[in-house]
Amino acid sequence: MEYREFTGKNVDEAITNATVNLGVTSDQISYEVVEEGSNGFLGIGSKDAVIRVTLKTDEKPEDVALDFLNGVFKAMELEVKITCKYDEIDGVLEIDLAGPEMGVLIGKRGQTLDSLQYLTNLAVNRSSENYTRVKIDTEDYRRRRKDTLENLAKNVASKVKRTKKSVTLEAMNPYERRIIHSALQNDQYVTTHSEGEEPYRYVVVTLKK
Repeated sequence: MEYREFTGKNVDEAITNATVNLGVTSDQISYEVVEEGSNGFLGIGSKDAVIRVTLKTDEKPEDVALDFLNGVFKAMELEVKITCKYDEIDGVLEIDLAGPEMGVLIGKRGQTLDSLQYLTNLAVNRSSENYTRVKIDTEDYRRRRKDTLENLAKNVASKVKRTKKSVTLEAMNPYERRIIHSALQNDQYVTTHSEGEEPYRYVVVTLKK
């Protein structure tokens, strides 16, 4: 297993240096003391403590996600019940959040929820050898948003057919754009494509030529 060595005036300081440098918490590392360190006599002959550090890779994705999310919600002072279900075959960790203030976690068009999902993905996969895809939802928001976008796509397609003019939708994230594209991919009369640069990329619905 790969390891790195860190130093400090004492073992505790060496551990702190290791966690700061690696961007992890102390419970995410294992360490071996190579040199205890000493103050010497009147500061003469003092030696730094040396530890050999390895990242823990045997933690379950559920445990890592729970630790990370509980820390986030504690900092936000939110009461949230977290339910995790891990599919080992597909490598997908599905997380459902419940509580009295879920609107705060969803944010405008799900942007806060998407950001939370992205950060949890990073936390879960930071020290894991196998990639785990993290999906976070609350109050069935993902399904409701998907239904809303599919209905939007159909309504816009009808407008394009009626007016013979292209329609540009608001900026969306890649997941939401895929829903629009998928909803209209089998339409005989309209086609879709994306334009713009992230995070302002958007879908344009046009008549087929």
